Formats: sequence, C-alpha cells, structure tokens
Amino acid sequence: MTTHIVIMAGGQGTRLFPLSTPEKPKQFLDLADRGRTLIQLTYDRFLEVDPEARFWVVTSENYVPLVRQQLPDIPPEQILAEPQPRNTAPCIALACWKIRARYNDANIVVSPSDAYVPDHGAFAATIAQALAFTADRDAIVTVGIQPSEPNTGYGYIQEGPVSEGGIHKVKAFKEKPAKDVAQAYLAEGGYLWNAGIFVWNVRTIEKELRAHSPQIASVMDAIAPSFYTEGEGSSLKKLFPTCEKISIDYAVMEKSDEVYTIGASWDWSDLGSFAAIEAVTGKTIPQEIKDAQEAYQAAKKAGKQIILK
Repeated sequence: MTTHIVIMAGGQGTRLFPLSTPEKPKQFLDLADRGRTLIQLTYDRFLEVDPEARFWVVTSENYVPLVRQQLPDIPPEQILAEPQPRNTAPCIALACWKIRARYNDANIVVSPSDAYVPDHGAFAATIAQALAFTADRDAIVTVGIQPSEPNTGYGYIQEGPVSEGGIHKVKAFKEKPAKDVAQAYLAEGGYLWNAGIFVWNVRTIEKELRAHSPQIASVMDAIAPSFYTEGEGSSLKKLFPTCEKISIDYAVMEKSDEVYTIGASWDWSDLGSFAAIEAVTGKTIPQEIKDAQEAYQAAKKAGKQIILK
C-alpha cells in the first residue's frame, strides 16, 4: 500500500488573536519556538513515519501561498484549496476522493496542522502501528492522548475492549466535559483526549462516508471527474460550498461501527491557549497581547461585529 498524509490547515486560530490572525493563523507561526512553524513541524514528524509518504494539504484558498512557501516539497496538485470552510468532513472527503482517483491502495493519515509533539520518534511509532492495523482491514483508528489533567477543552474517547496490540474498539466519543465530569473520567480510567488524528485505508473511508454522509459523498462524486484537470478549481468553487457543514466526528466517527483507538503516551499540545504556549516555550506572553485577546473574546460574547486585522 502507499502511505498518504493529509494535513488540515484551514483554521483561522482566533483563540490566539492577536498572535494568530486571519491573514497568518497559528499553523503558519513558530509558536513552539523551535525555528519551524507548526505546519512545518507536522510535516517533519510525519516524514519519520514514512519518508516515502505522499503529502496532501487541505487549506483555505487564501492560505495556498503560505503552504507553498513553507512546504515547498509538496506538489501544487496536492495542495487542495477550499473555496469556503465547510468543517472537517467535507475537507477530509475532498482529499480522500482525490487520493482515491489515482491511488486505490492508499493507506491514509489525516492530521491537524497546528498541534505540537516534541518526541517525533514515539509519534512515528504510534502512527506506524495504526497504519499497519488499517492496511488490511475495514477499520478507522483514531489517536487518543493519555490525559495528564481533567482538561475541559478537549473531547474524550472512551476505550472499549482490546482488539489487537493495545488498539481498542471505541466505546463512545464524549463532547468537551464540565470539570467534574472530566475528573470522573480520569478517576475511572479508560478515557483519552481526542487528538483529531485519524487513520484508515481509502476504501474504508469512502464506504463510511457513503453510508453516513451520502450528501457529501454525492458532491465529491460530482467533483471527481475534474480531479487533475484544468477544470478542478472551477468545479470546486461551484460544488464544494454545497456540502453539508459538519465535522468528521459527527458525520462518521459517532455513527460508524468500525472505529478503534490507539493510546499515545507521548507529550502533545494543541497550543490552543496562551498558557499552553507558555508551558511549551517557557516564555511569558506579554500582557498587552493577553489583554487584546480578552477584549476580542468579550466583544465576541457580546455579539459585536469583530474585524480582525
């Protein structure tokens, strides 16, 4: 099988305004203070999974120049430009349908572009194990992070019975919990943070999307004849915005009977707050930046029109 890495890079990162802006959101910034942007670090650690993997990026059409600048080794035809954000299910479907058009044997990892994982070797070992699991079976594997605290900012995965080599059948997905519920999860055990990393072969994800999100699948079928042609861009502009706006969690993960999870013990952060950035870098975010974020959140909560510049 051929390994394919799909990096989702369309978010605006407004939780970190004014560090992250719509013009240059968090995935294109060196927020971990490692001399590489978050999307570059994502690319680097997946190279350790399989140096021969084919990389794909799905992003806003506004960010295509940034992707090409920061990841120049990815062929332009493997950078997919969303004309309009429609959440993760259409984003993932687009990449998987285009991969399917040329690679019937594809084994695929889908990952956010803006998380931080310092131990690339341990990360690669986990992903390689998941890829081996999905290579010859009808299965979806989601990566779960061993929780270090009762964090209310993450969704949780409840482990079911062990299937093979520490990979568990998923018993349930849990939405972001209240603090007391998160504490109960940790006390009970068997709950993992949902890192938003998914592994499957291309036949499985096509089948699951057709079964659980037929509207999105039908739109992809309409776009597919234009893949790798001059008409692909215009077809995307016309048809992609008609997709149902829904996350892959709601569209497939919570409905499928073929979902498994692999627990990861390596350090992970989504760098979704200034506190998380400070913990990773050891540096203090200036107070004026924190004040600007508080003002932005207050205006958003009040329903005021917000123009980010």
